[in-house]
Amino acid sequence: MFSIHLIKPGDYLTLLVGVLCTVWLTLMLWSGGVANKAIIRAGGKIFREVALSNDQTIEVPGPLGVSIITIEEHKARITSDPSPRQYCVHQGWLQQSGEIAICLPNQVSVELTGGDKKYDSLNY
Repeated sequence: MFSIHLIKPGDYLTLLVGVLCTVWLTLMLWSGGVANKAIIRAGGKIFREVALSNDQTIEVPGPLGVSIITIEEHKARITSDPSPRQYCVHQGWLQQSGEIAICLPNQVSVELTGGDKKYDSLNY
């Protein structure tokens, strides 16, 4: 049977260092760098590359209609899309390098680039 009396002060220190290292590694490996550019694709081809420093609204044509992409305060999002489920609209603001929003039915996507890409299973 386990007893709390068997844990010594050095054991607490070891646990604390382990937790701090885990938190630090998580923050370093799973957070992307600052994005400075958005690549907008339509039909699998690059429609436009835009800087995130300029606030703007971009209309991107797709097979189902026009998707609207908004860029504000160094962030980007798909504001409106004619796709039935609106998954890409619900994804919200993208702000780190490597983040992407894809509207498959309308074949429109927005990817942020610049800096280091965020870790994901594809990079592994």
